[in-house]
Amino acid sequence: MRSLRSKLIRLLPVLFLVTFATFAMVRLLPGDPARSFLGPEAPQEQVDLLSREMGLDTNLFVAYGEWIGGVVQGDLGDSYRTDQSVTEALSQRVPVSFELMVLAQLFALIVAIPVGVLTAYRAGGLFDRIWSGVAFGTIAIPGFVLGLLLIYIFPVTLGWFQISGYTRFTDDLFGNLNSLVLPALTLGLLQVAIYSRLLRSDMISTLQEDFVTIARAKGLTTRRVLLGHALRPSSFSLLTLAGLNVGQLISGAVLVEFLFGIPGVGLMMVNSILGRDLLMLQGAMLFIVVAYVLLNLLVDALYAVLDPRIRRTSAVV
Repeated sequence: MRSLRSKLIRLLPVLFLVTFATFAMVRLLPGDPARSFLGPEAPQEQVDLLSREMGLDTNLFVAYGEWIGGVVQGDLGDSYRTDQSVTEALSQRVPVSFELMVLAQLFALIVAIPVGVLTAYRAGGLFDRIWSGVAFGTIAIPGFVLGLLLIYIFPVTLGWFQISGYTRFTDDLFGNLNSLVLPALTLGLLQVAIYSRLLRSDMISTLQEDFVTIARAKGLTTRRVLLGHALRPSSFSLLTLAGLNVGQLISGAVLVEFLFGIPGVGLMMVNSILGRDLLMLQGAMLFIVVAYVLLNLLVDALYAVLDPRIRRTSAVV
């Protein structure tokens, strides 16, 4: 508990620096948001007035201080295009993106773990060689190409699943899953290839350890040796990558949500960039940054669950 508190305290300057960097990048985007909003024919006086209202004429550090002060109080501002509260917009879109990423991550882990274990146990075998080619081919395919390929195969050719749009699970559970299957597959297939290859490599090393040899000498079944003795110590790298891969999932979700018309944070970011809606864009970036940092903190906490040695070391410290 003490270790977790110290990590939370150390995260505060990290959050400060990262949120300032994202705020600065959004503010330094080329072009004039006020002019883009009002149009090229708008009088300069109106453009200057809107710039002052948007705080674009304020010093960067002062503007960040005002913005982060509102964030701490739960006020992310209102969109100048839709007049919608950024907080309200995020509350509507975050659950959609979260569900998509959870489904993609679950799919990736459910498929990658048994494949990684099997290819490690039968390293060099026929299935291992075939999967190596499939994995490297999947990694080489851009996400949008993979999404278009899945659209062509399933909805267009086979008539399966929904091409675009989103159904909330509170309205129709089956329709919700139907609308998210293809986006989740598009996000998850790349992760399956990466996770399985990483787990295979770690499992091969673990299977050569003395404690595994002793377990085999005791007459334990192959399944128990693989799942009970070799899998857990081989999962640290996979757990780390799964946590760090949240950033990859979020960046991939931007394109996937745009491609499949999923109203999540990714589509919100695209629309905000196209419409130069700075407050909406800053709110979306804030969510991504905070989610990424907190999930990595969660990964650190899970290490103590997987490895008692880490728990004992933290207790001593």
